[in-house]
Amino acid sequence: MDRLLRDAFAAVAGDIETGLALAAVGGYGRGRLSPHSDVDVVLIHSDQLDPAEVDTRAAQLWSRLWEAKVPLDHAVHSITEAEHLASTDHRVAVGVIDARCVAGDAGAVVAMRSTVLAGWRREARRRLVAVREDRDARLERSGQLAYEAVPDLKNSGGGLRDTVLLKAIAATWLVDVPTHEVSQLTDELLDVRDLLHEVGGRRSDKLLPELVPDIAARLDRSPVDLDVHVRDLGRRIDHLVARAWRRLDELDRDPHRSVGSRGPVIERIVPGVGLLDGEIVLTADAKPAEDPELLFRVATSSARRNLPINQASLDRLARDIRWPDEPMPPSTHRWLLEWLTAGRRLVPVWLQLDFAGLIDSFCPEWAGIRLRGSSSPIHRFTVDRHSLEAVVNADELNRDVARPDLLAVACLLHDIGKGVEGDHSEVGEPMAVAIARRWGFDDEDARTVGWLVRRHLLLPTIATRRDIEDPVTAANVAEFIADEGALDLLAALTACDARATSAGAWSDWRRSLIEGLVGKVRDQLCGRAPVEEVEYAGWPAHVPVPQIQSVAPDELIVTAQPHHDGSLITIVSADRRGMLADLAGGLTVAGLNIRSCRSVTIGSVAATLWEVSRPQVDTAALTQRLKPVLEGRMDLSQRLAYRLERDEYEPRVSVLDTSEQSATLVQVRTLDRRGLVWTVCHTIASLGHHIRSAHLSTYGDEARDVFYATDDDNRALTDEAAQVLRQAVSDALS
Repeated sequence: MDRLLRDAFAAVAGDIETGLALAAVGGYGRGRLSPHSDVDVVLIHSDQLDPAEVDTRAAQLWSRLWEAKVPLDHAVHSITEAEHLASTDHRVAVGVIDARCVAGDAGAVVAMRSTVLAGWRREARRRLVAVREDRDARLERSGQLAYEAVPDLKNSGGGLRDTVLLKAIAATWLVDVPTHEVSQLTDELLDVRDLLHEVGGRRSDKLLPELVPDIAARLDRSPVDLDVHVRDLGRRIDHLVARAWRRLDELDRDPHRSVGSRGPVIERIVPGVGLLDGEIVLTADAKPAEDPELLFRVATSSARRNLPINQASLDRLARDIRWPDEPMPPSTHRWLLEWLTAGRRLVPVWLQLDFAGLIDSFCPEWAGIRLRGSSSPIHRFTVDRHSLEAVVNADELNRDVARPDLLAVACLLHDIGKGVEGDHSEVGEPMAVAIARRWGFDDEDARTVGWLVRRHLLLPTIATRRDIEDPVTAANVAEFIADEGALDLLAALTACDARATSAGAWSDWRRSLIEGLVGKVRDQLCGRAPVEEVEYAGWPAHVPVPQIQSVAPDELIVTAQPHHDGSLITIVSADRRGMLADLAGGLTVAGLNIRSCRSVTIGSVAATLWEVSRPQVDTAALTQRLKPVLEGRMDLSQRLAYRLERDEYEPRVSVLDTSEQSATLVQVRTLDRRGLVWTVCHTIASLGHHIRSAHLSTYGDEARDVFYATDDDNRALTDEAAQVLRQAVSDALS
């Protein structure tokens, strides 16, 4: 790139020998280009040159480089203009610090860089305040590289922009920065970013999961190993930034602090723990080798006061603490629980202890989920950070449960099984029981924690994939739950887990389904809702069934009402086989995203209830869109044909093994796309069966839908008919 730019500059510079230079800035200035990076350059000229002449030469230069397909990010400045911009915009100053001459008068670039660097050092303490605010805003948008589900190698906290920031802090001469370590971490992160560009074939800083296997293969790593490696790089860079900020903060330390004969006076907080210069420290009489509980006194004090722990104290704890084999005594147990129930202030303390290697001392199982990405596309964070966010959410639900301590521990450990092979809920149960016993819980409480871990997906799975209006559903769930106290804990854990996952995992729609199921299970546990046949099984009790005796063959009555973040649409028409399938197709053609549907027959009238994601529905317009479909004037098989692409995995269709269900439950798991619901409904209808209800869930790009199919007598299909139906749906989707 240097050679290409030098040749282009020589062709347009003409007789200008001094006072004009082409400077590389940004990543290009640092000599660190990735395959699809922008090439950041500034055409610098002395104040004595004619600006009009410079602009003419610049236009010729940019034109040549564009013709050569160079991805330019360019500017033209006089030396005075560049110095002024750098004095008012810290981003410009940071970029100029790395400026180097590519072509032309190197003296002009050196003069500009020297002046800007002198100003940066002179005003550093004031300007770093703006730099810090800018970084905080960036982290609000991009999160931390170590913990985001899809990390941004450049903009996330601990990313490449932070390595540039560390270099700029070092240039202030205010504090020491380990430049060799920063350079090594930067090179390792750039190795991954280079391959990300190469494998993806375009400029990108997001480490997309689908590209990780190819990148890992080129680095001779496994995909999981690469993912953890990149996150660890980000964690180490972020730690260096945090340490640099703390050292900068120390510059404002009160010079008149109390000093005794043995040094600064430490404010004593609890035994072995004190406060000095805005940090939690170990006191002189602390004995971590004999007092492992000291770790939790330090952690709790740090969380209570929202202050970091002194690095030397962390190093001493990590070096000396050894945990005995027996369970924690009651006092240690209490300190641990006080720390775990500290709300949002738990997170920075936990991460600081984890970086120091202190979490493994009392919870070695944490190593299995540390920095581990989630396989589910709906997750926002890594498994470990997601677990911490769930604990934070538990702080808001303490009043809803009788045992907040069990809720906090279950939130922390609910995904602990993801660090080993097998279903994480099943393998996580014995792990959670063992940890709870080690942490001082009695056997009964430990079993409760284990049960919560084993069943933490029960409520969301049933609520989104079963008909919660069918009394059998609540009865089946109640068989797994001992009493209302256990139900309260499980419901709270479900909410904490979902809210920590993503906004989509705890949308108004999902929350309403789960809360509705919890209410019905509570009725079952209290004996208020015995299982019995209802007149219109599956129709929500809070939505009136249309009391219409008959409608004309071509009549269509459509009504809509708001429902959480979407709408409920009721459609009444003359009953006929395949009506629900046609309506599903018509709603899809109308652009509505279906979440669930239910159907009842009243004499010769079919009433269907559709839950859709659109908050406002024009019923008149929808009626006009549905009529051509119901009258047979639109070929849905052409409009909504479900076809697999070559690189898609085969759909999975199964008949769920459920107890005492009055319908056959057909589950479909496949990539979500337009026409899926119609294809399944049409196939069920073509075999002469009926659809009582359908419950549709989407996780990332995967649909997990369950259809309740019945025979002409509104009963479950025979085993033989169910298997024929399963194969037919599978064939239709394949």
